[in-house]
Amino acid sequence: MQVIFASGNAGKVAEMQQLLRPVGFELTSLKDFGLEGAAETATSFVENALIKARAAALATGLAAIADDSGLVVPGLNGEPGVFSARYAGDQANDASNNSKLLDQMAELDDRRAHFFCCLVFLQHATDPTPKIAFGRWDGEILRQPQGAGGFGYDPLFYLPSENASAAQLPAAAKNQLSHRGRACRALLSQLQDNA
Repeated sequence: MQVIFASGNAGKVAEMQQLLRPVGFELTSLKDFGLEGAAETATSFVENALIKARAAALATGLAAIADDSGLVVPGLNGEPGVFSARYAGDQANDASNNSKLLDQMAELDDRRAHFFCCLVFLQHATDPTPKIAFGRWDGEILRQPQGAGGFGYDPLFYLPSENASAAQLPAAAKNQLSHRGRACRALLSQLQDNA
């Protein structure tokens, strides 16, 4: 089944292709269609994922999967949250976002954080019963980056159980542990239950 993944983020696309390959989804991305992502105007991960999935399904005529995910730091009142990708501004990149996070947390002793992911699957743009799944990955924020793998906040996200940052994990281990991996498995379970 051909499915549009409503993202242009190469890191997310690669992760989702690996996670969905076993169930026979032929995943394409917005870039494959020359499309831009929908404006994320909502204040929750669920609402933003629905906005993105509906826009991608409408533009392509395909079933759609959308992800909205981000880093949540309780010591920063939940920031960067839904603004994780643009935490340092509309032209932000991974380096500027990480730098801002470190600056904001410089005086914080509470380094707890978690990644949160909401995945939405729509059969078509007007699907009234979307499948919605969640995943959470707990860790801590380091005081300096470690590791060269992954993307986004991975070099700052430390996992005590692994004695490593997310950026130091092999892709297979990250997919098993991560918020996106957990949400994907929950979504696939829903899809199989309704097959």
